[in-house]
Amino acid sequence: MDWTPVFVVPIVFGTVAYMIKLILEHITRNKLIDKGMVDENIKNLFSMQGFSRPLNNIKIGMILVGIGVAIFAREFLYINDEAMIGLMFLFAGIAFFVYYFLVKNKSNGN
Repeated sequence: MDWTPVFVVPIVFGTVAYMIKLILEHITRNKLIDKGMVDENIKNLFSMQGFSRPLNNIKIGMILVGIGVAIFAREFLYINDEAMIGLMFLFAGIAFFVYYFLVKNKSNGN
């Protein structure tokens, strides 16, 4: 099975959607600045929250590592395509659980 469309289509769609989001946020931000409606609430609304939180980056990294482990396991264990997709979801789900417990422990002050 050719995996190229499976990976290319979501990447292209996600990139286009993210670019549209950035453009719309830029237009909205400029309109608010022109009208003089800049206060702390607006600053918090448009802050780069996803990039400033290190735990968010850890979550993304853990998910990608989980998917990579599934692809790596397919090459050495000779797993069929359907099982590999299941492994990818399984390892990504495990990464979400580990992330949940990391955030829970961090929020408790540990």
